[in-house]
Order: sequence, then C-alpha cells, then structure tokens
Amino acid sequence: MTTVDERTGSHEDATGPESPTDEELARSLPGDFRSMHADLDGVRLHYVVGGEGEPLVLLPGWPQTWWEFRKIMPELARRYRVIAVDLRGMGGSSRPEGGYDKKSMAADIRALVQHLGYESVNLAGHDIGAMVAFSFAANHPEAVRKLALLDVMHPGESKYSMPLLRRPGTGVSMWWWAFNQAQGLPEKLIAGRMRHVVDWLFENSLYDQDAVSPRDRAIFARAYDTPERIRATNGWYRAFPQDIEDMGTYGKLSVPLLGIASPVSHHEFEQVLPSLAADVRVVKLYDTLHWLPEEQPEPVIRLLTEFFV
Repeated sequence: MTTVDERTGSHEDATGPESPTDEELARSLPGDFRSMHADLDGVRLHYVVGGEGEPLVLLPGWPQTWWEFRKIMPELARRYRVIAVDLRGMGGSSRPEGGYDKKSMAADIRALVQHLGYESVNLAGHDIGAMVAFSFAANHPEAVRKLALLDVMHPGESKYSMPLLRRPGTGVSMWWWAFNQAQGLPEKLIAGRMRHVVDWLFENSLYDQDAVSPRDRAIFARAYDTPERIRATNGWYRAFPQDIEDMGTYGKLSVPLLGIASPVSHHEFEQVLPSLAADVRVVKLYDTLHWLPEEQPEPVIRLLTEFFV
C-alpha cells in the first residue's frame, strides 16, 4: 500500500474557477489541509487531512463529497486530526465494479485507518456516510472510540415499507432511492446533467438556500457528472438489499453513539437508535432539513467536540 500527495482526479476534466481540484479545495480551507490518496486492497481512497490530535474520520453522503464538511473541518482540526474521506465510488476515490454494500465500504475505511497507523478512531458520518460509519462500528468495534450519525441510519427492514408517494404536505417523496437502483438508466439520463439533480435536491431540501452556494453545487455536480461516476455511486443504493440483510446480523453496538438529527429524522432517531446501541444520545437541530454540516455548522462542531472528548 502506498500514499501519495497529488491532484486527486476527482475533477480532472474540470477547468475554470467553478471547478477547482481537490488539492486546490483542500488548500483553500483555513489550516494546513492536504489532499491525499491511499492505495489499499482493491480500492484507492481519496481523503483530505489536517489538524493535530486524536483521529476523527468524517464520511460524506450522496450527492456530495468530502467538501460537504468544509465548514466544520477547520474548527475541528484545532482539536483533532481530521480525515475527510471520499467513499468508494465517490469523488477522487476509485470506482470498482462492486463492493458497494456498506459492510465492504466500512472495510475500506478500516483499511485506511490501519494504513494511517491508527488502532482506533472517532467516526462521524452523514447520509450514506452514516450508513458506512454504523457498519464500521458493527463490524470493527475495536477500531471505534465513539460514533456519531448525522441524520441517517443504516438501512433496516423498515426501508422496504418506505412510501414512494407521500400525501400532500407531508414532505418530499424520496424518489432517488428507487431511481438510483434502476440498472443502467440513471447513467443514460443524467450524465452531463447532474447539476439539475443537485440543484433540485438543494432547492427542495435546504432550509437556507445560501448554505450551499452555486460554486459548491457545481463542485458536487462535477463529481458525479459522467456515466461511470453515476454507475459507481448508484451502487450504494443498489446494495441496499444486502445492507438490510447484513443489518439483521448485527448485535447492539457497544461504542457510545451520538445521533444528530434534523426535525425530519429526529423521531426515527429517538425511536430506533436506543435499540441499536447501549449508550445513545440523540440531539435535534432546528432550521435544517438534512444538510446539517452546511446549514448548522456551529451546533455540529459544538456537539461533535463535546462528544469526542
């Protein structure tokens, strides 16, 4: 296994001020952040690292990259060695044909942790990253000090009952959960048009439209805008049946668990998380619908800093 410090390639086809490289984005953050790669067994992971102290691994979700943590990384780096990772299939990481179940993706992160020389880490995940973080704790408890889930839990049996059509006034139908599982179709329909998807999602689920700027949206869209990238990231959704099966084999987590939830997910967090871990705390954030690190960075920083002591 080797590590290199270089332009990541997550935006290798990008030019102009709206499409900076990951190396440029890392350097733009306050503090000494670097864009790195680790060549592991069967996958190459891109990550951005900075700060000193105990290791804190941040895992992002769809349709974003490590850049979703841009507002919280500099402050967290005052206390922790912050490692924000592009998951298998995401951004500057490689896009193999398979391995998109969360157990395999958690094994990627475990290999990265070992590669970096750590026996255990603090771990926080948002969206798809929260699913991977939970799987990491379930499969590698010895390598987790504490675990934080931001607004999403690991898929369980209840996801098979998720309504695709909501009654008027009861929220946005999560159509992308089904669409992203359609074999071969999303690649044909949205390649080169991912900015439309990104804009629609933020326009319909941001409490504060200024929280994710047009430049940020362009960065996220570029990271998903080819058939190969769409194929890879849709693999996260196509693996949900396997994830649900795996979830049925996990016992209660022994590591301390913090759930930070939006008003949309707070009730589910309160109802379900105590059955998944022995030591659970759930906190509800306001003025956000899902994008917690971007809409409520100060409370997220405070909660994570208080938790990961």
